[in-house]
This record gives sequence, structure tokens and C-alpha cells, in this order.
Amino acid sequence: MAKKDYYKILGVKKDAKADEIKRSYRKLARKYHPDLNPNDKVSEDKFKEVQEAFDVLSDEKKRKVFDRFGYYNENLDADSPFAAGAAGGAGGPGFDFSGFDFSGGTAGSGGSSFRDIFSDLFGGGGTRAEPEPPRAIPRKGRDIEIPLALSFQEAFSGLTTNITVNRSEQCSRCQGAGDTGGPVVTCTTCKGTGQVMKTGGRLQFSQPCADCEGTGRRRSPCSLCHGKGTTPKTEQVKIRIPAGVDTGSRVRIPKKGHGGRLGAEPGDLFIVTNVGKHPHFTRKGDNIYVIVPISLSEAALGAKIEVPTVEGKAQLRIPPGTESGQKFRLRERGFPSLRNPSLRGDQFVEVKLTLPRVISEETKELLREFEKLNPENPRKAMGLG
Repeated sequence: MAKKDYYKILGVKKDAKADEIKRSYRKLARKYHPDLNPNDKVSEDKFKEVQEAFDVLSDEKKRKVFDRFGYYNENLDADSPFAAGAAGGAGGPGFDFSGFDFSGGTAGSGGSSFRDIFSDLFGGGGTRAEPEPPRAIPRKGRDIEIPLALSFQEAFSGLTTNITVNRSEQCSRCQGAGDTGGPVVTCTTCKGTGQVMKTGGRLQFSQPCADCEGTGRRRSPCSLCHGKGTTPKTEQVKIRIPAGVDTGSRVRIPKKGHGGRLGAEPGDLFIVTNVGKHPHFTRKGDNIYVIVPISLSEAALGAKIEVPTVEGKAQLRIPPGTESGQKFRLRERGFPSLRNPSLRGDQFVEVKLTLPRVISEETKELLREFEKLNPENPRKAMGLG
């Protein structure tokens, strides 16, 4: 079986810290996730390979085995001298006994007792102390996203309002540690395995348990927050939506997300806006578009008409001979710019020629006379009569 370089698969150096390995794994897992690459066998294989690499390098014991032997096998023990595979030595090929004292002491300052080795391997004499579970570290709180529906007018003018946010805050009893320094117990989240199963599309994969940092053991959880380090809180938060937002805009309210742990700052609250449609106006970027009907006489003779804007009515001059579909611009009557509130888009008015619904005989006669005085074939350019 070909050996795999797990460090190369995750794109990290051999001396990479745990958080660097985790960051790289998350980035690659998102890139090759089956849900984002449906029916892509190559991405699915890469996702499995990335998961396999992270499963080994995120576990201290497994990583130690991999670093020593260049591959991982659950039957290998990085601390066992029998797995060294070194040639020569007093015990023949494959193992070197020269560093051990068979009488029970150590052969030199760095030697190991042969009796201790068999005690570790087969349980004879003494017991190996269980490692202490890691203490919680300061961790910034998670961000919160809340959708907010706005009217067209509210998006144009901006809005200040209060919303209800279900968030968390640092536990007052354990100060975010998740425990109060009690006895060490088996982690109830992963049932002592140090790993939890996650489902992604058609795949199931394991990842280190966040509650015990992958050790399978933790101190007795805090009775108030049940080990989470935070407690729930419902809060009324005042938010200000700036003028000019559009559907999909994200407005950040600092430190109103979930609470941090051990004094770390809370996450942020993000308001994601969804702007409703207007019965007359259409928005494209910071510009506004509207269609306004005009009469035959206004188009032919010219006129000054009223047109709607988001801020009220405005005057627009229609020159003589205006055609249906012609567009006119009202400068700086559009939306404020989010990047630079002192700038605004424009409003474009498209005129649409309308005819009277009921035409009297007198009007018809006038139109016939008009046609005689102005003989014109509008389809001439198309070669039509």
C-alpha cells in the first residue's frame, strides 16, 4: 500500500500547530465537500483523503505514530521500542537492546528499564497515569446571522429599530471554562472515544470532539451551563440599517453574537437584508428605473409633466417629437451609495406612448386630416409599404 503524506495532503508543514492543521482542514473540506460538488468523483475522493489526513494529524497519539513511521496503523505504538525497526544491536536485526538494563535499573542517564517496558506493554507492575484532560482556552464567541425584511422605501431611507436576538453569554459560574475544576470523568458527548460523527451529504466522517478536545475525558461539567461555557440569553438589540442597502447586504453589529469563553470577546451579529419590490420602481445597483405613460399630444407637441420619485414628485420636460420608449435621466434621484453616502445614483424615466381608449368621430376626422397633412411611412426603412 502506497504511503500517503498527510502533511502534504493538508498543505501544512510537519511542525504545524493544531490550530493551523484545523484551519487548513476546514478550508479543504469546504472546497471538496460532496454537497458543493455533486456527482464529482474526484472531489469526493479528495474529501475522503483530506478527512483521513485530519483524522490522524488532529490526534496527538496518531500523529506521533505517523511522524515516527511515515504511515499510521492502529497496531503501532510510537512509544514502543519494539516497533523501532532499527537494524543491529544486541537483540539481533530489527531491535537494539543496548540502551536497557536487564537488572531493573537504567543503562546510563538516558536508558530505560526493561522491566518497565514489559510493565507498560503487558500490565505487569505499576500503571500508566492517564493524561489530564486539556483545560479550556479563551475562545471568541460565534457570530449570529439574522434575516431582516425591508420595504423598498426603508432600504432607500435607512431604518433604526429593535430586534429580539437569542444569543448566549459567558457562564457566570464557571467563567466560560465549562467546568468548575471537579473530578475527571468520561466525556458524555463522544462517550470517551474523543471523536464525534458528522454527516456530509452521502458521507459520514469523524472529527475530534470539541467538548473534550479529542481526549475522551473531561472534568465534571459545570452544573449551570452543562459544560458549554455559555448560558442562553434573549436580548433586545437596537440596530441601525444604513440608507442604500440591497437584498443580501450584511450589516454588522459588533459583539452582539454569542458570548466568548474565559474572557474572550463575543462574536458579532450580522443582519442580512431582503428588500421587497416596489409597484412602480425597479432598482439596478444604485439607479432607479420607472415607466411613465404620456399622451399622443404630449409626445408630439412636447410638455412638462410630473413623474414619481422615491422622495415625491418631480418635474420632467418632454421635448416635441418624443417617441415611445425614450429614456430621460434625473440626476442623483437614485439610491445613496453604501460605500460613500454622499454619492447617489440616478433615476431613469422611460416614457410610454398611450392612445385614448375611446376615440370620437370628430377625433377620428382630425386624425385623418393629420395623416393627409403629414404623409409618412414609419416602416419604409424595413422595405415595407
